[in-house]
Amino acid sequence: MDEIKLRYGVNPHQSHARAFIGTVHAGTGPLPFKVLAGAPGYVNLLDALNSWQLVHEMKELTGLPSAASFKHVSPAGAATGKPLSPELAESCFVSGAELSPLAAAYVRARGADRLASFGDWIALSDTVDESTAKVISREVSDGCIAPGYEPAALKLLSAKKHGTYPVLEMDASYRPPEIEARQVFGVTLEQARNNAAITPALLDKVVTTRKQIPDEARTNMLVATLALKYTQSNSVCVAYDGQVIGMGAGQQSRIACTRIACAKADKWLLRLHPNVRALDFKKNTSRTEKANAIDLYLEEDATEAEIAAWRLNFHAVPAPLSREEKQEWLARFDGVALSSDAFIPFRDNIDRAARSGVRYVVQTGGSSRDEGIIRAADEYGMVMVFTGLRLFHH
Repeated sequence: MDEIKLRYGVNPHQSHARAFIGTVHAGTGPLPFKVLAGAPGYVNLLDALNSWQLVHEMKELTGLPSAASFKHVSPAGAATGKPLSPELAESCFVSGAELSPLAAAYVRARGADRLASFGDWIALSDTVDESTAKVISREVSDGCIAPGYEPAALKLLSAKKHGTYPVLEMDASYRPPEIEARQVFGVTLEQARNNAAITPALLDKVVTTRKQIPDEARTNMLVATLALKYTQSNSVCVAYDGQVIGMGAGQQSRIACTRIACAKADKWLLRLHPNVRALDFKKNTSRTEKANAIDLYLEEDATEAEIAAWRLNFHAVPAPLSREEKQEWLARFDGVALSSDAFIPFRDNIDRAARSGVRYVVQTGGSSRDEGIIRAADEYGMVMVFTGLRLFHH
């Protein structure tokens, strides 16, 4: 068989890699999941199998039920099942609802970026209970995967989209082969799986003057880093309160990733502002319409046409938050963490992160400009760690 040995796989630690013409593992063994309802498509399965790995590992990492909201093979949001504060519950449109820990995890994951999560694929680390199914049943999504479903939950989900909603049951004990392959233009590419574990030990190498990492910040750093493992590269993730609050994925430059992730994180934090939570929507305004209106209300570069459109959702036109009010609000939050799936090459990433209240940074390290990046982090009083682990995902 004609083949070439590759330097490495997607990341340097994935050492076994080659390219050849042919097929691999054709028709060997049963699938690790069952279709309980609906009929998933090709992209559905790409989202399902990637998102399942993320929530499965997040549950192992944190010990908490976990959920992910996937769009186009990247997480729009991912979260642990911490209880929601009254402010966050209001921001996520679930005030007064009784949420199980798993339901809380999905509400958080969906609420990370409600615009991006519209029509998402849902992954859940634990058996789906009725509380979680009720949340899912009212949202626009494309399907879900979990290790099991309570009868009442399965009944609810099986009725979604008139019975066409894909519901997948994953075998939680399944472990894939150590070598994975894919075909591109008839050529099979093969590499060792990315089995690098995201553990607290990754945060041992602190390179800044400030060294102390509180437990909550440590969790945020690890959650952001784990989410990157299953996000299309280049990618940067911002996390807070045990969940993703801003994901910048699939960009060709690192600063574009950082700008996107931080802009999304800003809006997540600003949605907790009293003025935003007090917005007076007209009766029968849908959750989707509210999410879109809030996004435009917080958008500094909204056009006149966009402003005129979102104003139609309110009884009275709300006064916009000034830039100073926004910065004052963002400065209240401590423990915001940013993780990068590769080294940070220029300090502009640090400068932008500081504007969003980031105080903890995780990156691979190994750039020729490392010293300048560390100095920039020190200027802002940040804690920065070098993991030595690149987490590209393609």
